[in-house]
Amino acid sequence: METRITGRVFVFGKNVDTDQIYPGRFVEITDPADVAKHVMEGADPAFAGACRPGDVIVAESNFGCGSSREHAAVALKAAGVGAVVAASFGRIFYRNGINLGLPLLVCPDCHDKVKAGESVTIDMETGEITGPSGEVVARAEKVSDYMMDILRNGGIKPMLQRRLSQGG
Repeated sequence: METRITGRVFVFGKNVDTDQIYPGRFVEITDPADVAKHVMEGADPAFAGACRPGDVIVAESNFGCGSSREHAAVALKAAGVGAVVAASFGRIFYRNGINLGLPLLVCPDCHDKVKAGESVTIDMETGEITGPSGEVVARAEKVSDYMMDILRNGGIKPMLQRRLSQGG
């Protein structure tokens, strides 16, 4: 994983639940490419067609609330979402996302500092979020070293496989 993520911003509000991120009627689909076709369908049916690799979702509080459906994080990652920045996350969604290697950053005021369609760059090491003219517009909470290790390895399974192959 690159520690600098640059992409266009898609803005969402409060309480975007896992059924809006990946509607339950599609849970039988297992191929990531097909899963990606339905990402955010419950919140914005045009999102899957508009999202490009590296794009960034910025949301208000409680993003990923609702069920423990891992499909929500899988869909975002499969669609190429570079990161999700939100004021807060549903607890289970947050761990699912990190464990799958999806960068999630907590930033209480970012939603008010960026506009849909503009480009931002996120420095995962510092938490700085810079706007289109290069100015720092917000600072996310620092991601722990352990979670950064998970993200750098593309998820918890690849991280553990690497550690086991190295003898520890």
